[in-house]
Amino acid sequence: MTKDISSREKEIIIGSVLGDLHIARLKSDARLEITHSAKQKDYVFWKHHELKRWTIVEPREVRIHDVRYDKVYVQWRFATGINKEFTNFHQLFYRDGVKIIPKNICEILTSPLSLAVWFMDDGGRRNDSYGLFLNTLSFKLNEQELLQQCLKNNFSLETRIHWIQDGYRLYIPSKCAKHFCELVYPHLLLSMHYKLSFNPVTTSFARLDRARDRKL
Repeated sequence: MTKDISSREKEIIIGSVLGDLHIARLKSDARLEITHSAKQKDYVFWKHHELKRWTIVEPREVRIHDVRYDKVYVQWRFATGINKEFTNFHQLFYRDGVKIIPKNICEILTSPLSLAVWFMDDGGRRNDSYGLFLNTLSFKLNEQELLQQCLKNNFSLETRIHWIQDGYRLYIPSKCAKHFCELVYPHLLLSMHYKLSFNPVTTSFARLDRARDRKL
């Protein structure tokens, strides 16, 4: 029996694929593969709960030994079963096995829930200002510009494209921080509130640490 994906599930997947989600294309169809660090364990279980109709097994702990530094990294992972719905997402967001930003991203990224999931996956705040950022390092400059236009059109968010050591990322300046936080706050897990520079409930801004983050 074929299952139809719900609008909420779709919005969560869209936010995730802009972040850390990997969509694996197998012989018949595709599956979703979710991996986060140990400190985001509750976030992994939240995603598993939201996508439980599509999963078979519970999230599991994985330990990875980096022989270069003789260090062990702990991750939590789970994967869905294969489904045509996920193949459609793969066709949208991948070219030749590489994740891309579709040209029609403005028609796809329209929900504050998607924006919040993307931020929980790959966002953060600066310590020397109230600005925030989305780590979009894997995307090309023209793809950054597509995302930039999408955020402006759909969420009234002004952004800048910053080059850092490993690539480009989208910077949300301090003047837009309050608006951004108000958009995503209702959808953020409590454990992710530390990423925000403004709390819409207490109407207070985060304490700045200007001694850090000088080069970002």
